[in-house]
Amino acid sequence: MYWVTEPPPIGDKIHSSSLVIVGIYGKTLKFLPCHRDNTAIDKALLLWNRVISYTGLFKNIKSDRDPKFTSVLETNFHRFFGTKLSFSTAYHPKTDGLAERMIQTLKDMIRRFCAYGL
Repeated sequence: MYWVTEPPPIGDKIHSSSLVIVGIYGKTLKFLPCHRDNTAIDKALLLWNRVISYTGLFKNIKSDRDPKFTSVLETNFHRFFGTKLSFSTAYHPKTDGLAERMIQTLKDMIRRFCAYGL
């Protein structure tokens, strides 16, 4: 799971961030729109309502070191459901880089979408 927090400026009343979730086995993608000021509680609810309710619980979740993922609530969330939270470093040789590449693709898609005024 990764946060994308710097999309092109497109307005005040719509979502300003995106939570990116990449499935390891099927390489499935989920881009969940959210707000920049979402808290760990908001992220946990978003994850529960939009992902876990459809796919089931995860055994392992790899994430960056965003404060929303390292909070006490987040660690208790994973402890309660029995999932393991692993942290990665961007562009590190031991990580697969799939999420980082998908984030670059998402930013390119948003930039092109906004450039054509669609």
